Amino acid sequence: MNRRQIISLAALLAAAPALAMAQAAPAAPAAAAVPAVDPYAPVEVAIRNDFEVGSIVVVSRDFFLYHVTSPGRAVRYGVAVGTAELVWKGKATIGRKVEWPSWRPTNDMIERNPDAYQQYADGMPGGPQNPLGARALYLYDDRGNDTAIRIHGTTQPGSIGQAVSNGCLRMRNEAVISLFDQVPLGTPVYVF
Repeated sequence: MNRRQIISLAALLAAAPALAMAQAAPAAPAAAAVPAVDPYAPVEVAIRNDFEVGSIVVVSRDFFLYHVTSPGRAVRYGVAVGTAELVWKGKATIGRKVEWPSWRPTNDMIERNPDAYQQYADGMPGGPQNPLGARALYLYDDRGNDTAIRIHGTTQPGSIGQAVSNGCLRMRNEAVISLFDQVPLGTPVYVF
């Protein structure tokens, strides 16, 4: 191979990547990134007109809680609900509100799952590790008795949208804080 052949070969090799790129099909325009929509984030929605303003309506099978803000309008929040056999349904009122509530599992919870709950039989103080989260709304029946059902925060925000609780209605902490600040004692709650 002579000098002229070596120079020609070197020039060809140097140009090869550019030639290969020129032959490639033009790249498709990048699709605009669509932000993921959180189906359980609070959002204002239409609701039936027959619920009183200020009331709370929970549709357990859909994992949503609605706070009725005006006739036919509500803020919808995602919730976690009780497992199939533990879904509570009915009408109640908010009889007590607590910031950073303490927690004690019910005797039924301890009996169903002693490995998980026996250690908390004497209770757990409120705080960031408490399963009731940042706020709790205590539901009372029409005779003024505590139902043992709560609308509360959670240490497991990924559980929202699932049937995983022992009957209570879990919300993300930021959502329950917002709701807590808006609803007074005596607020009617309908759970379907």
